[in-house]
Amino acid sequence: TISKEQWMSGLSLPDYDPNTLVRSITVDIYAPAGLVWDILTDLDGYGLWNPFCVSAVSTLEIGAPIEMVLADYSGSGGTFPNTEYVCAVIPERLLSWELRATADSPRAARRDQVIDTVADNHCRYYSTDAFLGELAHEIMAGQGAWVKQAFDDTALALKKHCEQLAAVPTGGQTAAM
Repeated sequence: TISKEQWMSGLSLPDYDPNTLVRSITVDIYAPAGLVWDILTDLDGYGLWNPFCVSAVSTLEIGAPIEMVLADYSGSGGTFPNTEYVCAVIPERLLSWELRATADSPRAARRDQVIDTVADNHCRYYSTDAFLGELAHEIMAGQGAWVKQAFDDTALALKKHCEQLAAVPTGGQTAAM
């Protein structure tokens, strides 16, 4: 089953268990979806605006690793490395990566970042993290709250960064908002 929001956006995302799904706030971004996409796929620029994923390296090809350095929102402070694998790329719509369960770790998850165009210079963004597999409920209980905060902070920071860039004069004119 797909949700009304997924149907309206034209995306067909997997049907995740809502009890093990973290969803960020949805932010209205007054900038073109193309600009938002460019910011999300400019991994070298993450350190300039992203409070959670402070560094990321990947080709963003399906199956490619994305090697991230994440801010520790659990309260411990500092950062930690995390490697996931790109699993969906739909330009200006969806960027997803996943953590696959292995023999060494049954932990599995999928992150979806969704952009919905509202108008030429207006879109909406939200992200989800679906905890999967046998430890999904345990992971949700232990990490769900801080992952939600990290994703909300990221959504707000993406909005601010994109809107600042959209307002930068180009050729003597300010981009329409």
